[in-house]
Amino acid sequence: MKNPGGRPLPLWAMHGCMLISATLVATSFPVGKTITPFLDPAVLTLVRFVLAALLFAPYVSYRHGLRLPDRGALVRYGLISGSLAGFFWLMFLSLKTTTPLNTGVIFTTVPGISGIYSWFLVRERLGGYRIAALLFAMAGALWVIFEGDPERMRLMVLNRGDLLFFCGCLLMGLYMPLVKLFHRGEPMAVMTLWILITGCGWLLLFSAAKLPMIPWQTVPLIVWFGIGYLAFFTTIVTFFISQWATLHLGPTRVTAYSYLYPPLIVLIEWSLHRDLPTWRTMLGIAIILPAMFIVQKNKAIRRP
Repeated sequence: MKNPGGRPLPLWAMHGCMLISATLVATSFPVGKTITPFLDPAVLTLVRFVLAALLFAPYVSYRHGLRLPDRGALVRYGLISGSLAGFFWLMFLSLKTTTPLNTGVIFTTVPGISGIYSWFLVRERLGGYRIAALLFAMAGALWVIFEGDPERMRLMVLNRGDLLFFCGCLLMGLYMPLVKLFHRGEPMAVMTLWILITGCGWLLLFSAAKLPMIPWQTVPLIVWFGIGYLAFFTTIVTFFISQWATLHLGPTRVTAYSYLYPPLIVLIEWSLHRDLPTWRTMLGIAIILPAMFIVQKNKAIRRP
């Protein structure tokens, strides 16, 4: 993304765009919490993927053309989309029994999990900064999940929703390493579209039998607005911002913005409900924040 003069935007503007992207993603947790009671999680995720693919296809067709990939490419895209579809399905399922803040906090473990997978799959070194960030994120997440109670931590008293979402994060951590492993030089937008399409196939396996039994005419309007918001703003818009920012800031610094999700969710929840978490929970969030600044210490990758 460039300014009217043709030069790349200044560094502060790039970080500003990433802050907008992080805020949009943070809103997906409260929105998801609002709409999950009305539809089965697999169906909800399927509708989101279908809508996102339909909205994204015209752009891909205009820029790159629409062609059916060969069998090998479809297998690669299907393996990647399995991790993504599984994550979103578990996210909606977990939000039935946990809070948006807890899911946002647990999500901060994804960069570290992804780094561990990357070490095994693509031989990418973790680096001291990423290990340090992972330790801060894990410590903060555990503090929030167990509400700062050492006894609960000792006995491993876990909320079912928190456990489900952590399993989802284990799947989400595979996403970027698999993209790196299976990318064969095709435009990233083309790859993303087919990941969405093959993801629809996975979700149909889980939800096909349920679709005829859903009283679609009684689904509240807020659910359709919520799905549309998630499909457009937290899928397509954030995709473009993240892909563009990755060229200039590097993937690690872009991923580090996930450490801002917990405080952003606190601000969103406060603005909507005037509700703040306990001081113990706030302390856990404060433990996570240094991870963001540790990763940002790396030099940005500025490309023309």
